[in-house]
Parts: sequence; C-alpha cells; structure tokens
Amino acid sequence: MDYSAKAADLIKQPSPCLVVGVCRSKKPLLSPSGEILDKAGNGQISALVRLGDLTAENGSMLMLHNPHGVKARRILLLGLGKKREITEVSFRSAVQAAVRQINRHNIRSADFTLLDSVGGESGKMRQARNLVEAAEEALYRYDETKSTGKKPHRLKKINVMARRESLASVRAGVSQGVAIAAGVSFAKTISNLPGNICTPGYLARQAKAMQKSHGIKTTVLDEAQMKRLKMGSLLSVSRGSREPAKLIVMEYRGGQESEKPIVLIGKGLTFDAGGISIKPAAAMDEMKYDMCGGASVFGAIRAAADLKLGLNIVGIVPSSENLPDGAANKPGDIVTSMAGKTIEILNTDAEGRLILCDALTYAERYHPAAVVDVATLTGACIIALGYHASGLYSNSAELARELLDAGEASGDRAWEMPLWDDYTKQLKSNFADLANIGGRAGGSVTAACFLKQFAGNYDWAHLDIAGTAWRSGGSRKGATGRPVPLLVEFLLGRN
Repeated sequence: MDYSAKAADLIKQPSPCLVVGVCRSKKPLLSPSGEILDKAGNGQISALVRLGDLTAENGSMLMLHNPHGVKARRILLLGLGKKREITEVSFRSAVQAAVRQINRHNIRSADFTLLDSVGGESGKMRQARNLVEAAEEALYRYDETKSTGKKPHRLKKINVMARRESLASVRAGVSQGVAIAAGVSFAKTISNLPGNICTPGYLARQAKAMQKSHGIKTTVLDEAQMKRLKMGSLLSVSRGSREPAKLIVMEYRGGQESEKPIVLIGKGLTFDAGGISIKPAAAMDEMKYDMCGGASVFGAIRAAADLKLGLNIVGIVPSSENLPDGAANKPGDIVTSMAGKTIEILNTDAEGRLILCDALTYAERYHPAAVVDVATLTGACIIALGYHASGLYSNSAELARELLDAGEASGDRAWEMPLWDDYTKQLKSNFADLANIGGRAGGSVTAACFLKQFAGNYDWAHLDIAGTAWRSGGSRKGATGRPVPLLVEFLLGRN
C-alpha cells in the first residue's frame, strides 16, 4: 500500500473516492471539507444527509456516486460519532470501516479528508498517523501458509488530504504511521506463523535478516554460550525440546555513542505446551502466540530504524519451546539463574519468567537508561484486565507514567498494577531463594514481583500482554501486533 500526504483543491481533485467525515449532533454535521463539496454541488450532499440515510454514528457510511459539482467519481460520507467524543480508538475504528468498504469495491485509490475533524497541528499529525495505522490494520491478511499465496488488495493508494499550511505536520504523521504499521504487521505475521515454522532458530534468522535490511547489529547466543554465562534458568526451559534455545540481541544505534540505551526485552516462547505441567488440549494451538512479546520487540526496533530515531535501543529476545520430555523441568526442580539466585520450579508452565529473568540480568551489561520487558506472561492478567489493557508494573513511577501516557496517546493502552513487597512474600520457598509461582491469588502480580528480583539495578517496567497480544477463536483468531504502537510512542517520547 502506498500512502502520501497531499494538498489539493477538493472540488477539482479527480478522485476515485473522496472520504468525508460527518459528525453526530442533533443532526449530522458535515466537516469543513464536506461543506466545501456540498456547496460546489448545490447542496446535494446535505439534502441526502437530511433524508436520514446516514446516522453519523461511528463507522456508518453513505456512498454517493457521480456527485454534482466536483471531479470526484464517488464521495464516501463516513460517520465519526459525536465530535467531542472522537478518540484515538473511535477514529481508527471509523477509518477501518471505510477502508474495508472501499477495498470491497473496485477502487484502487482513495483520498481521505478526515483531518479537518480534529484541531491543532499536533492533532493533525497524530490523526494522520492513526489513519495510516488503521488502514493497514483493516487490510492486514495472513496468507503465508495458505496454498493460494498472497492475494493483492484492490486498494493500492491512500492520500491523506491536508491544507497547505498543515502539510508538513501531516506528512510527518504519515511517515510515522507507515513505520509503525510496518512494525505491527511484521509482529503479527511472525506471531501468526505455526510453531513448526516459527522456532527459536527461525526468529534468529529473522533478526539476522533485519541486520541486512535495517542495519541493526544482531548477535545470537547459542546454548553453549548461554551455559558459559550461567543462564541456568533460561536453559532449563528448553531441555524438553529438540529445538535449541536462542538469546537474540538486536542493537540499533541512532544516538550518541556515549548515550545509554533503552533495552526492550520480549518473551520468545515459540510454543508453550506447559512442559510437565501440561496445558489442557482445548485452544493449545494458540500457545504459538507465547512469543508475541518477542515479536513486539522485533516490530518496535524495526519501526525505530525506519523512523531513524536518535536513540540507542537494544532488543533482547530469549527464545525457546516449552515441551514435556524426559529431560524437561519437573515440579520441584531447582535451577540457578544467571544472577546466582536459585529458583524452585513449582509449576513448569510458569516458564516465561524463567527465561526473562536471565535476560533481565544480561541487560545489565548495557548500563541501560531504562528496561521494558514485554510478555504474554499470565492468564491471571486476563482475569484482572480482560482484553483491552495490558498490565503494567514498574519500579519507577516516572517510567510507568511515560508508558501509560504512550498507551493513551497511541490507543494501545496499559493499566498500572501494584508491585508491593506484600505479594513477593508469596514467592517464598523452603528449598530455594524463591519459587517460580506464588499461588492463585494475584498471579499476574506475583509473576511481576518475581521479575522484579532480577531488575534491581536500573529503571524497569514489565508489560503483561496476555490479554492484548492476540484474539482467540473463530474468524477473529490472530495476533494484534500490540504493544508495538505503545512501545514506539514511548520511544518517540524519548527521541
């Protein structure tokens, strides 16, 4: 898909389809662009709207063919809802509805005139970015493992229309949107791949490919190297699998050499059967999504490179499978982490924290400005927050606020959860420094408290994305690409 920002006379624009925003009030309210087009057509648009065929509810649409007084062949009136209630989320939802509708018709190019529904140059830049991200979300399709291969979309080009004085802001927003959408799509695709294709070795090869395509320095540690580093916790998880574990390290250097990097760590469990503490068979196929945290790190660092951010960023993805085998971890086993702490494994299905804790210790060598780990860590987070917000834990109030604000700004929201020492007591073990689970109560919190024991030497935050990284069941099943938008927004704030 090709995206561009464009300033043009809407009346003279020979557009296959002009998309015009309509807000809801006591009656549908045309945007300034809509009023210009309506005046040129001697009130044709407002007359049709008065008939009541368009409610202006978010996502409602009315297609006008061969409209009067303009060069456009079609005008698509798009409901945005109440003007004062337009949010990042509602705006994206409306755009997605419009893009799907346009793509269903034989329309190859469309001009969106929606930015006059928001005010301020920063608002226009933001909504231009949202528009591109929403369009890509609407058009995303997974075809990689289908015999028919990739089918091209009918819609090939979207122009984001702007006034000339706003063109620079809108162009910047489009560029950001293209980079973030590419990162999201990449994360979704590698997450949607099945576990027999997307293995730890496959992820390592994808990182190496990004070194060539995006200039991101990539280092892949094998099991022998991890053993020398005494990563006993991480290595214990892969013992039940024939696929060797990998520690994937990606370094983007856009800042000064002396500048401390931001470290992003993503859980890369390419398939999680639960190990000896095996999961129920129902929906176990979705455990290919246990590497969505790692996928989001791939997507975010790729977007940072596309945007040429002036930051130093390190992405670390500890990757493994968790399968039952004679060599696999057993409940009651004790392993020693890279930090030297001993861990009693009471449940082998609580393996994500076992690979993340060694990655958190490994991150210390970079003397990071901040560390954010991302993981589909606990079903308990879904019980706490559902599927709308990622759980956020942090040892730094300032870092937590940055991430919360980034979530609100990007529409990829998070909610801060407690990280009190009261919960850490649940991890007490009679036989090791700590246990890998703390019981049913507060499961997402105790998992975060476990990780906190390995993140004491820097500002750290943990995002539990178990409820937001993918959708379950039926035609909706698939990865969401979250929290790539949140992570990139956070990086842009530090840029």
